[in-house]
Amino acid sequence: MDDKETRTRAQPPKASLLAHIGSPGDLKNIAVADLPRLAEEIRERLISVTSVNGGHLGPNLGVVELSIALHHVFDSPNDSLVFDVAHQGYVHKLLTGRNDGRFSTIRKTGGYSGFLSRAESKHDSYGAGHAGTALSAALGMATARDLLGGDEHVVAVLGDAALTCGITMEALNNVTQSTRQLIVILNDNEWSIARNVGAMSKYLTELITNPVYNRLHEDLESFLKIVPGGNSLIKLGGRAKVGAKSMMVPSSLFEKYGLRYLGPIDGHDIELVIKNLEFARHADRPIVIHLITTKGKGYDVALKQPERFHGTSPFDPASGKPKATVSGTPPNYQDVFGKALVKLARKDKMIVGITAAMPSGTGLGHLAEALPEQFFDVGIAEEHAALFAAGLATKGFHPVCAIYSTFLQRAVDPIIHDVCLQNLPVTFCMDRAGLSPNDGPTHHGVFDIAYLRCIPNAILMQPKDEDELVDMLHTSVKTAKPTFIRFPRGAAEGVKRKSTPALLPIGEAEVLRKGSDIAIWALGPMVAEALRISDHLLLHEGLAAGVVNARFSKPIDRDRLLEQAAEVGLLVTMEDHVLSGGFGSAVLEVLQDAGVHLPVERIGWPDEFVDHGTNVDILRTAHGISFEDTCRRVIERFRRQDEESVKAIL
Repeated sequence: MDDKETRTRAQPPKASLLAHIGSPGDLKNIAVADLPRLAEEIRERLISVTSVNGGHLGPNLGVVELSIALHHVFDSPNDSLVFDVAHQGYVHKLLTGRNDGRFSTIRKTGGYSGFLSRAESKHDSYGAGHAGTALSAALGMATARDLLGGDEHVVAVLGDAALTCGITMEALNNVTQSTRQLIVILNDNEWSIARNVGAMSKYLTELITNPVYNRLHEDLESFLKIVPGGNSLIKLGGRAKVGAKSMMVPSSLFEKYGLRYLGPIDGHDIELVIKNLEFARHADRPIVIHLITTKGKGYDVALKQPERFHGTSPFDPASGKPKATVSGTPPNYQDVFGKALVKLARKDKMIVGITAAMPSGTGLGHLAEALPEQFFDVGIAEEHAALFAAGLATKGFHPVCAIYSTFLQRAVDPIIHDVCLQNLPVTFCMDRAGLSPNDGPTHHGVFDIAYLRCIPNAILMQPKDEDELVDMLHTSVKTAKPTFIRFPRGAAEGVKRKSTPALLPIGEAEVLRKGSDIAIWALGPMVAEALRISDHLLLHEGLAAGVVNARFSKPIDRDRLLEQAAEVGLLVTMEDHVLSGGFGSAVLEVLQDAGVHLPVERIGWPDEFVDHGTNVDILRTAHGISFEDTCRRVIERFRRQDEESVKAIL
């Protein structure tokens, strides 16, 4: 066999590095020179799993080297790694004993969460699902360590988009007065979900591109040697060096807050990241390491479409194209909303759209493209979005804020204090109201009726289908009051829409079916379920169950409710919301105030945080509110009440 044949013979595949990592300790046994190969294996695993399950692919591809370096340098779980949002925690999971069969079903029933969870692993030091929490939480943990006399490390990993969150800046203001040692990793990839906006994004770009600053950072001492008087500054020590740097280039924002700043550095150079983390481990003051990373790194399709691959549905890994959907699938609610808003805004220049870093996810991308002068993206800053809208409304505009239900929770105070107290005409469109099944408890929008229903001047509504959604949007922008429209994630009902939207009477429900035995009052997507239940009760039990599309959870159609309460033996409420303080509670209040003692069976989510799952149906079954469960509960409650009524007569 000649040398040429030997050289061309296929080499046996190298043993998988990832397959042999059962804990962070195993990672430390891998030579630094082999870590780039581990990074490739992790990227292949991420693409393989998310192509089947969907998930946050782009953010995780961007932090592969960083996550490897963190676990190479620090000792989890003794050292605490706190990830902002934690949707980029897939790599962390793979390196902390979760590269098993459950990882292959991540975000599905029985699989791991798509975010970090303290209940899932001791290596998840802090659970998260919303942006901007890492720095405050890590600062609290570091301060606790100091008070207890510990010596473990606390590392906060935050994206550049987190700096648009007011809570992050509040934490930054308190770092040096609260702790002696904290390591902050600024993972800068210029994206949140959409491309980052605002002054903070521009500031970070200036840090990255300023050649003077970078030269000073890379080799300040050699630079000072060529500056007149520089040698004397070197002899004075580090503080003088920093002072010299400040004379030639403004110090970083972080140094203004008292943190030492290192960077920017290439976040995909594992060896360089490790060296900087090792330095940070021994720093005697809080320190920021500014890493430049690329969202979607290692997968060309994700690099070209970072917004789509931020949180992707299942796709073909070879082409990156979404997997085929069933022909004739109805449009998503958010797209129906976005296109309807464009039509309204074309006719009325005083209508403007506001999003908090989610133009695509909320449907406002349609407005941004069609009427950019009437569109505003304020970054991940929901409180500011609400206040900004209030200010616009005082000058005659009608702002439409499109914010997911789970994220609108962050703006409750300005909603109360600034919008509703002043009775300003702001519309809040709350996408993802109800369950976001794959994402789990941090993203379920099941609390909004409860936290909004108690606010004076607020009008709360929910459409049964996409046609009614357009009617409600039209009604809202014509109403000079704070209005809230909640609608679910994903595909709408597939009904035909009117050419001209209708103006709905505020607080008026819609009777869809009369019934002499039972009245079912349903909200939003539960209306279709109520009609199915009504059919089942009549066919199998001989019970006439009426169905009402409630439309409004505030104000409730009191007159119609009391009218029906006098005609039936049981009232049923159905909502995609927690029972505590929800629509069913509002119905009970109306009956109680009127002195009506009619039994009410409330169908909704229990007083607990609902886990993630493959789909809503699986989760409804798990919590006893599936179609079959609901039918059984209604029948049992009606029969029991009927028997009690007979006994009372006898």
